[in-house]
Amino acid sequence: MAAVELLMPKMGESIIEATILSWLKNEGDTIEMDEPICEIATDKVDSEVPSEVSGVVSKILYKEGDVVAVGAPLAIIEVEGAVVSAPISTPQQQTVAKTEIPVQVEEQKEQVVETVSPSISISTSYSGRFYSPLVLNIAKEEQMSMQELDTISGTGKDNRVTKNDIKSYLEHRPKGGFRIPEQQQKQQTQVKEVPIAKVTEQATVAQNTKPAPTSTAIATSSQATTSTSGNVEIIEMDRMRKLIAKHMINSVKTSAHVTSFVEADVTNIVNWRNKVKDGFIKREGEKITFTPIFMEAVAKAIKDFPLVNSSIDGDNILMKKDINIGMAAALPSGNLIVPVIKNADQLNLVGLTKKVNDLANRARAGKLKPDEIEGGTYTLTNVGSFGNVMGTPIINQPQVGILAVGIIKKKPVVIETPQGDVIGIRSMMFLSHSYDHRVVDGALGGKFVRRVADYLEQFDVDREL
Repeated sequence: MAAVELLMPKMGESIIEATILSWLKNEGDTIEMDEPICEIATDKVDSEVPSEVSGVVSKILYKEGDVVAVGAPLAIIEVEGAVVSAPISTPQQQTVAKTEIPVQVEEQKEQVVETVSPSISISTSYSGRFYSPLVLNIAKEEQMSMQELDTISGTGKDNRVTKNDIKSYLEHRPKGGFRIPEQQQKQQTQVKEVPIAKVTEQATVAQNTKPAPTSTAIATSSQATTSTSGNVEIIEMDRMRKLIAKHMINSVKTSAHVTSFVEADVTNIVNWRNKVKDGFIKREGEKITFTPIFMEAVAKAIKDFPLVNSSIDGDNILMKKDINIGMAAALPSGNLIVPVIKNADQLNLVGLTKKVNDLANRARAGKLKPDEIEGGTYTLTNVGSFGNVMGTPIINQPQVGILAVGIIKKKPVVIETPQGDVIGIRSMMFLSHSYDHRVVDGALGGKFVRRVADYLEQFDVDREL
């Protein structure tokens, strides 16, 4: 038998660590290749870690609730045969350092919501319960105190509070702010110290960094609620909506937005899809939509105008060679997420269709992986799916362009023929290209969207799949 380390996988460009939510296998259990061994959580998504080998789980190196750096070993798996593996690291060598910081909380006559300091994202409360970074980040966004967090009933292992638990609580949270139960108020006649664990850092950094002062701010009842009159319903943004709002405001402040519009005749595409859609379902077991066709045209146009596939770093323009197209997808909650199709130019129409369908279905089910929503170089959004004629989309930073396609509508148009102009009924669609004028000038922005329209209008109606 040979020992193989199962490492914490890379979860995306900006993610350096993850929290172990639960182990799906115990020491001594057999595991197959690609079978999940544990569930982990990051600030963006929860996901499973699959095993890269088949064998027996000989040792689990971390407990549930531990924060593990990307690339650190999670477990050791014994496999048949002489497998050469790197020296096995110990949790003490890989785990991050934690510093306990006492925080003073003063009793107030009006006990309301406490705001968790932005520097704190991982902690245990005075009750001794563990909270994952994902739960604590949601609590921080919602300005919840540790006392309020401790009142939530957990459905996870050992009564751990899960993401669904805290979201369910927030849906029914009192509008007037959280108040400490009367029994707890009687017990808190003096100032108490609440041990809160500082954000975990890698050991090499923690040794040279002094803990930042931590404070707990007490919100007043006037801050917790907004004075309104009449028939007004106050709806607090959920965590994803807050992130979207921040991202959109940042984009408008960062990029010099300009939008160019083109109307395209997509009659050939509509007729071709109507001809092949039934056969495609029978052959492939899934539908073919217009989105992969639009994405194919965008990828072709990017090759013609590669500067559109860029980002800005200070005074430098980073022109990307990979064409990774993000597609804005609406979630059942009403929020948006942008999964990315990597190297879209290297996929044929069938490959694009399968990738689009897969990402869209898993986006709606909340099963996307972190690296599937990162690394985009250009974005496509279909506002026509909501019945809109056109839109002026906001650029998805750090990209410099985004294309919106509107609804396809039949209308009478003038058609030029060798025999003269005639009026015919055609399927028409508007394309709206928003671009960053710091990189893309009007000529380039206009030529690009015109080229996309040209590829759509020149679509081969006799094309085979």
